[in-house]
Amino acid sequence: MPTKIVHILWGCFLLWNLYISSAQTIYPGIKARATQRALDYGVQAGMKMIEQMVRARNIPALKGSETLEFLKVDYVNYNFSNIKINAFSFPNTSLAFVPGVGIKARTNHGTTNISTNWEVKSPLFQDTGAADLFLSGIYFTGILILARNNFGHPTLELQDCYAQVSHAHVSFSGELSVLYNSFAEPMEKPILKNLNEMLCPMITNEVDALNTNLSMLEVLTKIDNYTVLDYSLISSPEITENYIDLDLKGTFYPPENLTDPPFSPVPFVLPEHSDSMLYVGISEYFFKSASFAYFITGAFDFTFSTKEISSHLFRNSQGIGNVLSRIADIYILSQPFMVRIMATEPPVISLLPSNFTLDIPASIVILTETENSTAETIVSMDFVASTRVGLVILGQKLICSLSLNRFRLSLPESNRSNIEVLRFENILSSILHFGILPLANAKLQQGFALPNPHKISFVNSDVEVLEHFILISTDLKYETSLKQQPSFHGWEGLNLISGQWRGKSAP
Repeated sequence: MPTKIVHILWGCFLLWNLYISSAQTIYPGIKARATQRALDYGVQAGMKMIEQMVRARNIPALKGSETLEFLKVDYVNYNFSNIKINAFSFPNTSLAFVPGVGIKARTNHGTTNISTNWEVKSPLFQDTGAADLFLSGIYFTGILILARNNFGHPTLELQDCYAQVSHAHVSFSGELSVLYNSFAEPMEKPILKNLNEMLCPMITNEVDALNTNLSMLEVLTKIDNYTVLDYSLISSPEITENYIDLDLKGTFYPPENLTDPPFSPVPFVLPEHSDSMLYVGISEYFFKSASFAYFITGAFDFTFSTKEISSHLFRNSQGIGNVLSRIADIYILSQPFMVRIMATEPPVISLLPSNFTLDIPASIVILTETENSTAETIVSMDFVASTRVGLVILGQKLICSLSLNRFRLSLPESNRSNIEVLRFENILSSILHFGILPLANAKLQQGFALPNPHKISFVNSDVEVLEHFILISTDLKYETSLKQQPSFHGWEGLNLISGQWRGKSAP
């Protein structure tokens, strides 16, 4: 009997642990996947970036001493300073995924042409001048380890670095260049030795500098006065043989309340495509959190005066003037009136294959402005507007647009046969179709800026609506003329530091 009790308790313990682990699982609102095509293009773009970087980089001076036995000189002290890389070539460079580890970088048969100033001192002579240093047989291999820090920033670490230059040729210039070049060969060996000792520390320092920049990336972004967006990493990148996946939080919050919404993201899986360089999956949860945040901050509450209705609605349809006249006829209004439309619940998001819908439960209130400037409610009704969402990628932004599918007043079914009710429903539907939605679409044309690396733009982009998420497929292009920073365009004023954020108004 005691043995059975122990087994039962042990089983309960295992079940409880399974429950706790599943309850603590955090799923992303956004998934980003870079394929091998992205790495291959990264090699091409990376060479351009490295070329710009090394031309501006200060290379440490090379100093040493060498005995010249053939001249019977005990020592010659040399110093190569003001070292500049003028040209380089790395024809055999590759990047490849190492499953579960990182990205392996490899290059061989590289060459570099370097110019430098030199100075030599010996017991017999002392001189200065200029020289060219040609390096060949450059080989490098290393693995970049990608992870996540406690604040959701990506981190980089270089492991298994090995770098070697096989050959060096020094050519002096100046009046005594023939003499100096005669003993240049004995100096090439110590130059190679010193250079090979410096290469991995120099490369590691560059990776560390990049890691410092990554730690300062903004992961909490102000969208507007109503919301901020958290796109921090929720886990370390997942690396397979063919791609790397990044799981981002993808949650909208009110600016003053970073509490998670009362619903959780559900898992979704990106399709096994490899034709594009980058795939971004944006889940239904991402849009639901936006809907919830905008609702609780009062963003879905609009009031229009007679003047505003005339200016904004009339321009969208010549029939709107008749619509307003019909409203006036029905309620015999001679004084100015206002229309207030407000969501009664967060708009409902639904993502199904090739179908993105947004159902808006709301109320409409028509008020008159009395002589003492108070508002008197004439009619108030609840309705549900079902809209279809169109998506397109323009430049670096995801642009949304709304079109009205269906409009229905929230009334008992017995009242729906009333002619006046149906007439009023049609009038309100027209106001929504010709007036409210165009205003909303004008706002939506500002788009959602997509995260992009420094000077990288999206090309050949496509967006597809799948079950419970949308899939963005795109290639990348390195633009040397672009001036944007590696963040969301226009939202550079926020920074997540020790859980705090500061903001400035988006332009």
